[in-house]
Amino acid sequence: MLEINNDARPEGFKRVSAALAEKNHAHPPLWLEVSARTSQEAAEALGVSLGQIAKSVVFRRKADEHAVMVITSGDKRVDEKKLRELTGPLGRADADYVKARTGFSIGGVSPLGFAPVQGAADPLLFIDRELFRFDVIWAASGHPNGVFRLTPAELEALTGAPVIDVVQEA
Repeated sequence: MLEINNDARPEGFKRVSAALAEKNHAHPPLWLEVSARTSQEAAEALGVSLGQIAKSVVFRRKADEHAVMVITSGDKRVDEKKLRELTGPLGRADADYVKARTGFSIGGVSPLGFAPVQGAADPLLFIDRELFRFDVIWAASGHPNGVFRLTPAELEALTGAPVIDVVQEA
């Protein structure tokens, strides 16, 4: 892992770096020497458990096309029925939709630092309670090679997202 010169990095990574700095987050993003598009790849690159990867799962709310994002542990799956109780009917979000609504490509979707979207608000965010099993978690920082370290409580403070129970039962 390398701390990096932001000037040479992709736009999404720069936005996340700026958002973290603006919120005085203690840990700047790191640039991995390998791509970590999946939670498993990120866990392996960082030498942490799969559950410590804070993956961002994006859905499309059918009523108004608003993006809905759940940040959950890499070892869990979102239970769409539980989530629908909070959001209404949901549809799948393909790669083009995710990029258009967040400014990030799949594999690098960060929970903050979204690109402004004309006529659309930032995604509706939720944090799944399962992340609180860990003292330290890692989230994507706007690119598949970028990650940043934080605690679940810091994630909650940085995003203002409510903490809910929305994963499938084991």
